[in-house]
Amino acid sequence: MLNGEIDNFLQEALQRGTRADLAHLMEGYKLCAQSEGKSPATIAIVEASVRYLQEFLSSNGLPTDIGRIDVRELRRFIVHLQGRQRFAQHRFTRPQEGHLSGHTVNGYLRAVRSFWSWAQREGFVEENPFSQIKIPKAPKKIMPTFTQEQLRQLMGAIDTRTPLGYRDYTIILTLIDTGMRCSELTGLKVEDVNLEARLCKVWGKGSKERLVPIGAKVQKALWKYLIRCRSEPATPRYDQTFLTRDGRPLTKDRVEAIVEHYGKKAGITGVRLSPHTFRHTFAVMFLRNGGDVFSLQRIMGHSTLDVLRIYVNMAQADVQMAHRRHSPIDNMDFKLKYGKTKEGKGRIRKETVR
Repeated sequence: MLNGEIDNFLQEALQRGTRADLAHLMEGYKLCAQSEGKSPATIAIVEASVRYLQEFLSSNGLPTDIGRIDVRELRRFIVHLQGRQRFAQHRFTRPQEGHLSGHTVNGYLRAVRSFWSWAQREGFVEENPFSQIKIPKAPKKIMPTFTQEQLRQLMGAIDTRTPLGYRDYTIILTLIDTGMRCSELTGLKVEDVNLEARLCKVWGKGSKERLVPIGAKVQKALWKYLIRCRSEPATPRYDQTFLTRDGRPLTKDRVEAIVEHYGKKAGITGVRLSPHTFRHTFAVMFLRNGGDVFSLQRIMGHSTLDVLRIYVNMAQADVQMAHRRHSPIDNMDFKLKYGKTKEGKGRIRKETVR
């Protein structure tokens, strides 16, 4: 049914000629993206980014027809984004001081570029103007991680005597030990948890399936949670591992609220209280403990090693700090022998090496 809708849309749009409005084309993009298995989050980002572009063009009297938008309009849009106030015209949040971050601007523009690439593939434009535009790079950002002491404080703030408390304990333990994304955790089904083999089958970005190992402590926690603490599903189709009190699947927002709640309860400061921080923490601790970067890549589901370089650099900094503390020579107490030379007293004695 979906493929038929796509074919009808493309045929109808192409019969109108190469001119097509951004809003109209977005409907076709969403149909194609869904058929290609792109995640709802990815589609939503592209849709929002193209909508921002269309609003900018309309408010400035510029064409919104994709065939009439060229490099000049897109460069004006880039400047507009760089000067845009944070949360401007947001439905739920008041505008805040400062402009959009470099990461946000970079994300919007990459999303618009992917939309243009789709439009070119489908024949709506002959040339992609982004081939002449250099998207501003996102600034390098230090990824915050929890210290081991903070992790102990966090786990100590959870009352594991209640079913919900033990559920939250198991969630946080799993995030720390596997580096799963929050969406991967909430989508984890009971049948995907192989306790005997200590493996979890997760679905990552782009609907890519991978196996993620779990440690012995997480294995034990998951077993106890599934046997004794998991709520009865509200309906049989709710087969997710982690459920709410009333038997419904946990959402990403709910997991984020859980992490923030216990982080504040533990008095943790100086680091973002987010499930994604556990992902960063897992990567750095895995490397600190002797794990190799290629195994880390497979566990975390990265298609390239580019992102992992940041974790490697962070772990390398730990090695350098450890060497400064434990340098063999710096921790030895010995004196050099000095003697008289022709040049004067107190100089190192010159010797002939035979």
